[in-house]
Amino acid sequence: MQFTVAIDGPAAAGKGTISKAVAAHFAFAHLDTGLLYRAVGRRVLAGEDAVSAAADLAPEDLARDDLRNAQVAQAASKAAALPEVRAALVAFQRDFAARDGGAVLDGRDIGTVICPNAQVKLYVTASDIVRAERRYIELVARDSATTRAGVLADLKARDARDSERATAPLRPAPDAVVLDTSDMDIAAAVQAAIAVVEKARGDG
Repeated sequence: MQFTVAIDGPAAAGKGTISKAVAAHFAFAHLDTGLLYRAVGRRVLAGEDAVSAAADLAPEDLARDDLRNAQVAQAASKAAALPEVRAALVAFQRDFAARDGGAVLDGRDIGTVICPNAQVKLYVTASDIVRAERRYIELVARDSATTRAGVLADLKARDARDSERATAPLRPAPDAVVLDTSDMDIAAAVQAAIAVVEKARGDG
């Protein structure tokens, strides 16, 4: 049984947390496609060419424990703006989505480019201020020099780059369900997403 859930949205909107919870609830496989780009970004920071890094990406690149910092995030966003990088990673993502047993993929172009025929498309978003505060809380625990103003500026720069790039810009698919998590706690956001999937599956 193939059933694909595509979850897109900007940074720190909650799509990663929601995607993992939805996958666990339905026993679907989960792929954080942002990790692919972070892994490419990390290799670029180490001196590699972005396109070569994407073409040569290995499973161990995704298992690194240094992919979740702001420097890697910015490098990932820059790499993701390159059409050749995106093209190199498309097949990996589509193969994952087509696996039997169901799959949840989260990213920025899953519903629009990678899986336009997904049975469920969600676009998870939240206000800039809410997203910046969430990301600040996450980052300051690792680096006490992190500032709210700096996080907000980085977030806005990344949003602009992701939404204005020529190839696969960040935007909701026309038939996506938009889920604004600004005023939701995690449990409520997850339950809302699960309800959308249950409706599409005809559960209950």
